[in-house]
Amino acid sequence: MTAGAEQAPTAPGPSPAVDVIELKSGQPTGVQVQSAILESAMESMMAIHQAVLRSGSTFWTSALDRKAWPIDLVADLLTWSSELSRRRKPEWASPNKVIGEWPVARLRDFSPAATGEGEVREGEIATLLLPPQAGHDSCIVDFAPGQSQVHTALESGLTRVYSMDWKGATARTKDATIEDFLVALEDSVELVGGQVNLVGDCQGGWLAVVYAALHPDKIRSLTIAGAPVDFHAGEPIIHEWVQALTPGDELAVYRSVVAANGGVLPGEFLLNGFKALQPNSEVQRQLGVLANLHDPIYLERYRKFEDWFTWTQPLPGEFYLWIVQRLFQRNELVNGTLTAGGRRVDLRKITCPLFLLAGAADHITPPPQVFALADKAGTPEDKVHYRTAPGGHLGLFMGHQALREHWRPLFRELASLS
Repeated sequence: MTAGAEQAPTAPGPSPAVDVIELKSGQPTGVQVQSAILESAMESMMAIHQAVLRSGSTFWTSALDRKAWPIDLVADLLTWSSELSRRRKPEWASPNKVIGEWPVARLRDFSPAATGEGEVREGEIATLLLPPQAGHDSCIVDFAPGQSQVHTALESGLTRVYSMDWKGATARTKDATIEDFLVALEDSVELVGGQVNLVGDCQGGWLAVVYAALHPDKIRSLTIAGAPVDFHAGEPIIHEWVQALTPGDELAVYRSVVAANGGVLPGEFLLNGFKALQPNSEVQRQLGVLANLHDPIYLERYRKFEDWFTWTQPLPGEFYLWIVQRLFQRNELVNGTLTAGGRRVDLRKITCPLFLLAGAADHITPPPQVFALADKAGTPEDKVHYRTAPGGHLGLFMGHQALREHWRPLFRELASLS
């Protein structure tokens, strides 16, 4: 473990037996709910109750301090409703130039030379970011001034910074497969010099791992953040839901959603799934707006996040079904049985320095899922760097503390390797 890392991973022990409860009274036949799901639901209900009490107290205290009349309270509720429903398309925060485009993606160049704001350090290896692919816009890696992996990388001494920008699926790309994304990634690596520091967040992380295993000679270093490699490690609530919805390796539920939407997986489906995993977070955000209606700084932060979080884009249906079956169900990436482009994805071929970043409170991708790469890759132990940031999944990618205390020193290490 490198100096400055906060927590070394521990090998996950055997999973405890989990009770399975059959749903009755009108629920779909064969659907089962694991006790972990029920436990999560109970925790969410308690958190929602506390949020209602806390936000309600703040709202009424503010109303009394303002000596608000009933008509003022009605106006507050109308404003609250408007804030919850008003959305705008999210945008990238930093200047950039699109230098490559494919049916499924674009390549954006944030280098100072490309934007006319500086020069590139001579001989520097490019750093390529792979954002998540979960039905949201890729600009999460460049979310806002002060909350940007791109900006943090540039501030840390990197002068050749690029990012993939995943496109929403269309009727033309609804049948795109993992190979289409690997082609866009391969072309992008060639465009920026043929070798890269590859950085992948969440779904972009497992894609980075797959590419690195297939093309180890093109990877100077590999960084994954909140990215599942062992999809069954830890206590992943997503895995529990996949088991419940796909008994016996059956994809009927997911296939029906894709078929009903013309061959694509709507981003709203994934968004609603994330909300269902932690409904307390959704309620807390909405009640927070009510409690802070007269705080313009708070409201602007809320609008910025909601614009990104609720503005969704569809995924290619075939690609999504492949992910559910091969990765979430069968765990083929870590089991060594995954193939892509007609080749087996052998993680032992990855021998470059590894930077593994996890969120301590990440319920989407628990730390053991990220750190599992260390045991499967061929990278020497002294070249594996572990970091555990406080907070949850999204905060790992755009939180002020994670960017300052973990991404900045990580990018400085990449700059020294470049």
